[in-house]
Amino acid sequence: MLDHPLRAATLPVNDLADHVGVSVATANRFARAVGFSGYAQFRAALVLGFEAALAPVEKLREGRDNPAGAVGIFDASLGQIVRNIEATRRGLDPDTCERAVEVIRTARRIFIVGLGSSSWAAGLLMRDLDFHREDVHLLATLEGPGFAARSLRRLTPDDLVIALATPRYFADTVRLAETARRKGAAVLALTDGPHSPLVATATVTLFAQVDCRTFAASDASLMALIEALASAFAHATGNLVPAATGVTEAVLPWLEGDFAAWRPPVAAAPNAPSPPDVKP
Repeated sequence: MLDHPLRAATLPVNDLADHVGVSVATANRFARAVGFSGYAQFRAALVLGFEAALAPVEKLREGRDNPAGAVGIFDASLGQIVRNIEATRRGLDPDTCERAVEVIRTARRIFIVGLGSSSWAAGLLMRDLDFHREDVHLLATLEGPGFAARSLRRLTPDDLVIALATPRYFADTVRLAETARRKGAAVLALTDGPHSPLVATATVTLFAQVDCRTFAASDASLMALIEALASAFAHATGNLVPAATGVTEAVLPWLEGDFAAWRPPVAAAPNAPSPPDVKP
């Protein structure tokens, strides 16, 4: 129990007894000896200390007791994603959406902080914002939070930090957001609810519902919120078509398929003979 409290908190009494080589009765006597009415109450007290961290484990345990085939898992997962996205859409506040777009539009520079699983979403947000504005910097790198901390040392009140965190929350993300606020910069938080540790620090917060029975959080609804935010910002720039055209021209040489053989037409020399007629 002392050496592996997290593991003990995840094991039902039968599994624990088998693991340590004692009877279930002995495990229950142990729980009563330390002040509980039985092992179930003892384990419940252990779980309280790890509640957030153990949430995915408990959901998986429940799912194990209700097995389903592959198609059932597909259906349940996609259904959960649909419900998450619909709940995210219903929870949108018009004023908050406008403020989120405005802080992105008016910031001198934008720094995006997302660590752990949120680093993938942070990369998507950087990619989408980079289409329509300059000075967007992704701080999720192989070097980790040390690089982010160094990058934020010259932060000014004209800058914006966008912080992403869903369960399980990385403490470094919260600390970096707090650093940004101390320097006077605005903080736009993309997180999962009012209980998130980012809420106390953020100047603007957008919520995505991220319920998931298999993982700590669903990435799909956060990705959807990011795409919606980037789309709203793109429309607010008033430069949507020229920007999209510029991006298309830039990537055209790297596209596969019918575009791969395309070359810009070359004007003929003024006195060059006309090409012979060729039947198609």
